[in-house]
Amino acid sequence: MKILVTGAKGFVGKNLCAALKNIKDGKDRTRPELKIDEVWEYDIDSVPEQLSEWCQKADFVFNLAGVNRPKEASEFMQGNFGFASTLLDTLKKYGNKCPVMLSSSQQASLTGRFGNSDYGRSKKAGEDLFLKYQEETGAEVHVYRFPNLFGKWCRPNYNSAVATFCNAFANDLPYTVNDPSVELELLYIDDLVDEMIAILQGKGHKCEFNGLDVEPAQTGRYRYCPITHKVTLGEIVELLKSFAEQPKTLMIPEIPSGSFAKKLYSTYLSYLPKEKVAFPLKMNVDDRGSFTELVHTLNAGQVSINISKPGITKGQHWHNTKWEFFIVVAGHGLIQERKLGTDEVIEFEVSGDNIQCIHMLPGYTHNIINLSDTENLVTVMYCNEIFDPNRPDTFFEKV
Repeated sequence: MKILVTGAKGFVGKNLCAALKNIKDGKDRTRPELKIDEVWEYDIDSVPEQLSEWCQKADFVFNLAGVNRPKEASEFMQGNFGFASTLLDTLKKYGNKCPVMLSSSQQASLTGRFGNSDYGRSKKAGEDLFLKYQEETGAEVHVYRFPNLFGKWCRPNYNSAVATFCNAFANDLPYTVNDPSVELELLYIDDLVDEMIAILQGKGHKCEFNGLDVEPAQTGRYRYCPITHKVTLGEIVELLKSFAEQPKTLMIPEIPSGSFAKKLYSTYLSYLPKEKVAFPLKMNVDDRGSFTELVHTLNAGQVSINISKPGITKGQHWHNTKWEFFIVVAGHGLIQERKLGTDEVIEFEVSGDNIQCIHMLPGYTHNIINLSDTENLVTVMYCNEIFDPNRPDTFFEKV
């Protein structure tokens, strides 16, 4: 399959082309049945001859080209409707009836706050042109009306509030929220790309629109992505505040699978400057080695790194409710545990050459001994709760 992407250097185009190339090059193994031979990228710096050649050979066209922020309102129609006409005329010229996808916008509904939108009118004109082209030629046309988009590589201070806020928090820039209660419908770029690739496989979702409302329909004229998130500006800002504080608090916010928070966190990270990509951790150092907390979680404890110098024994304490995993990743050591009130000791010889996870059991005093005379013992430690100095639940007793 040979695929033409117009507007390839834009936000959606970059993400789509990267995904298509991964499939083409065999790097994406999740779609083994989809074979892509060529991905042609057309943008404002391309030449007409390329459009002509690729329209002649393409098996599918994603038309993402458009104008969002022109100097003059008249440029909306020229950039959005005008190029769409050129593209379809070129396909007609070569009798190429391959499927064509059009990226449109909610503003094409021309309802509510979009009722007097020059941008919306230009997008609606493009939609009508594509639907008429489908009637005339019999070619499949896939028209998507995108809500607000967000994700990596989205340009801040342009047409995405999420990109603007992410960039501001990542780079310590000022930002303004006029009304925190304003709700946005947001579509994550990876979800959109998955939906667009699905239509290459004869899948995807069809609908009709009632104003801004999606009405799923198997015979609908339009396409839509079923995974969107409705979030207020205030909620977005509060999440970003917590993300920006993570290097200081070590707290990983709750980011359940598929949640808006998870997608926003990944988006936020993509805007970090070099000086924030790495951040220092507080190492608690003494003559025995060091102990460093790595991450905290809201409801699932913390992860730390413990380094023991040669011949050193650490631990020698027990807990009531607190429990831990000890995972030696480098060096050679011995873990001992003894149930309180007994003389029975269970032992585990551990090594970075044979990584395993050892439970530190509640009610058992335990230690970890570096058996090496020359090498440090490095242990990843997970604890089911964040250390609370006011309630440490830790009591000294030798094994």
